[in-house]
Amino acid sequence: MSREREPRHRTAGSSASVRAPRGVCNGEKRLECPVCEKRFTFRGNLETHLRTHTGEKPFECAVCQKKFIHSGHLRRHLRIHTGEKPFECTVCKQQFTQSGSLRMHLRTHTGEKPFECTICKKSFPRSGDLGEHLRIHTGEKPFECAVCKKSFPRSGDLRRHLLTHTGEKPFECTVCRQKFTQSGSLRMHLRIHTGEKAFECTVCNKKFNQSGSLRAHLRTHTGEKPFECSVCKKKFVQRGHLRRHLLKHSGDTHRE
Repeated sequence: MSREREPRHRTAGSSASVRAPRGVCNGEKRLECPVCEKRFTFRGNLETHLRTHTGEKPFECAVCQKKFIHSGHLRRHLRIHTGEKPFECTVCKQQFTQSGSLRMHLRTHTGEKPFECTICKKSFPRSGDLGEHLRIHTGEKPFECAVCKKSFPRSGDLRRHLLTHTGEKPFECTVCRQKFTQSGSLRMHLRIHTGEKAFECTVCNKKFNQSGSLRAHLRTHTGEKPFECSVCKKKFVQRGHLRRHLLKHSGDTHRE
């Protein structure tokens, strides 16, 4: 089937047609975009580029009707519907729909972190991870809760926060069926069943199933007492000890 001629392109707000000029394709970039003056070697590349100015999206998905500027973008999109994952990791055999996703995944095996923070020099495997990290330095919190207006630096932080409003607890323990709002809380809970104690004191080698328990224990070695009674100024190693102490001032002999 013969290829249809490309349609004429128009710039927004202009009645004049924007057409790719003819040029000699001898390796030089003689074809110039009449809108932004970017230059191209091949006429087809220029014609595709012009769609970024006109907004034309001639390639439509037959399944969901989403439209694309490039035919290649449509091909990649179709894999969402077909489930095709042609790019396979040679290390762990995990498969991906896009070559870019495979490249990023490979960094989990190689340890490569090409994106470095210019402020603290911490490196990241993905540019998106670096972008999120930079908000620590800038203080930017672009993700706002529609319920309480609290803002967060990452979209994932907002999603987890929203569970406090909905009451949803999507993470369920397969042993006792207790549910949690966060996957991390479930992981900590599972250690109760497995007996795993992953956090070890470097002083006495005592082990704990939670990092918070280890931090509290370390104060027995350092002598640190960060929890102070606002009434008598007595200090305590653990917050729970302070709570019990406060009952003496309130006259309540029962635990809260």
